[in-house]
Amino acid sequence: MGSNRLPGKVLKPILGRPMLWHIVQRVRAVPSITEVVVAVPNDEANGVLRSFCSDNGIAFFAGSETNVLDRYYQAAKQFDADPVLRVTADCPLVDPQLIERLIGAYESGGYDHIGIAAGAGAQLLDKKLFPDGLDAECFSFLALERSWHAATDPRDREHVTRYMWSNKNIFRCGNITADVDYPRLRLTVDHPEDFDLVTKIYEALYSDLRPFELSEVMRFLENNPKVGNLNRKWNEAENYRTVLEK
Repeated sequence: MGSNRLPGKVLKPILGRPMLWHIVQRVRAVPSITEVVVAVPNDEANGVLRSFCSDNGIAFFAGSETNVLDRYYQAAKQFDADPVLRVTADCPLVDPQLIERLIGAYESGGYDHIGIAAGAGAQLLDKKLFPDGLDAECFSFLALERSWHAATDPRDREHVTRYMWSNKNIFRCGNITADVDYPRLRLTVDHPEDFDLVTKIYEALYSDLRPFELSEVMRFLENNPKVGNLNRKWNEAENYRTVLEK
């Protein structure tokens, strides 16, 4: 709830439902996922978020606001999660089919950590990337526990998996890359313009029957270029610079 750029964004309504509700429903639609848990900060400002989860039958764990690695580790322990599938609460267009593909790759590839090539962890890859906002990661509880014990850089404690994918000599890491060259798009929500774009997409594509897919989003944006330009001024690379340096 304490986002500096867009305060309260996780509960901002899209089609009458909070953004977080939509994310939970989209992740629940992934066949291989057994339970969705919201890892919530335990401070007073996020009490409304904890109440929302409780009132709407959404499992949650309350932990450190700043030490997100510890919050994830303690949540995974409490809910016996292994592997752990991580989706951030600023990605309301996360794609269930893509997540199912990610889980399948984790299970068949013997990875400690595998992620969808989008967002911070993919910026240095010389490969085809998915649009920012399709991010998801799958990793073993053992890798999470090892990171929890070893990580000392504050950025590693804040960004949960940074220690894993920046220490490939310790962890076996992989990624799911795109089959096509996607245009440079921001489909995550950090700024008011991001939220406006996502709302337009939901207004055009949302259905109670099934989650809309990335291919439908891309087709809509191709046919409505003005919508895609709503948040064009924000360069995601700037946001990730401090995560990636060194």
